[in-house]
Amino acid sequence: MNIYTLFILGLISVFFTACSEKKTVSDTLPDNYTIVATCTMVTDVVKNIAGDKAQVIGLMKEGVDPHLFKPTRDDLVTLSQGDVIFYSGLMLEGRMADSFAKMGREGIPCYAVTELLDDEYLLEPEDFDGHWDPHVWNDVQAWMSAAQKVGKALAELDPRNASTYEANTKAYSAKLEALDAYAKKSIATIPEKSRVLITAHDAFNYFSRAYGIKVMAAQGVTTESEAAISDIQNLVNYVVENDVKALFVENITSDRNLQAILEGAGAKGHKIEIGGELFSDATGPAGTYEGTYIGMVDHNVTLITRKLGGQAPEKGLNGQLSGH
Repeated sequence: MNIYTLFILGLISVFFTACSEKKTVSDTLPDNYTIVATCTMVTDVVKNIAGDKAQVIGLMKEGVDPHLFKPTRDDLVTLSQGDVIFYSGLMLEGRMADSFAKMGREGIPCYAVTELLDDEYLLEPEDFDGHWDPHVWNDVQAWMSAAQKVGKALAELDPRNASTYEANTKAYSAKLEALDAYAKKSIATIPEKSRVLITAHDAFNYFSRAYGIKVMAAQGVTTESEAAISDIQNLVNYVVENDVKALFVENITSDRNLQAILEGAGAKGHKIEIGGELFSDATGPAGTYEGTYIGMVDHNVTLITRKLGGQAPEKGLNGQLSGH
């Protein structure tokens, strides 16, 4: 075990020790209390479960990479003013571990929405230094677990409104069930030989397992990693040999590696295009359908399906896609 891993494990230990010392807020939680959530996917699920019982503040905005996010002084003030904190967990917000530990020591209840997922479900990529792959939201069933965690936590903290949180969790979970079914049905219409998703970084492993599509990426699980020249060349060879028609950029990462694959394939006489932009580690623009978790997944599934030769409605599951 290297020094870096020991350091991270130490931070995690401090964090969970601090957060386990939660103040009892059920008697003191004010009306319209404040929840601070980290990345946009967490913010959206919390908003759906909390409803009008809380003000939900998202720390990260659209297009922000949670792997690289380091809180500013203003962000720390925002965290300290929250009555409750929700974060994704599984080291997605790795640069925030010490900040979370500080908030926990101050008595602010803080929860990882991925807490209910067990080790048997989680994936452990070879290049991620012994940590779990954090991109679980790309499997809708896993994000249903996140909704359950939020609902349970809020009911414990605010028992007077427990029935509301339970009803909101049930209603939101029904929407996620429909989204999950749409993803499975849509991806399955892609011809089997074309069912290959090539992206900028390795964020879609859970998507691959849940929906039966091969996934390949230029970069590793974290955007802090660098793509090796050999990795790029291997992908060039793969797209040429397997007649891959489209690559997909992401809203949080540079497309330079995919451009290198395009150029390499072109040099071998193979025509390939950028199929569009996927929302990988952040939702779409605020105030849009794609700015919600459901809209994010609907966009990704619909775009992938249509660009790889499958059948899906142009406007997606709910007829609300804007063509972003």
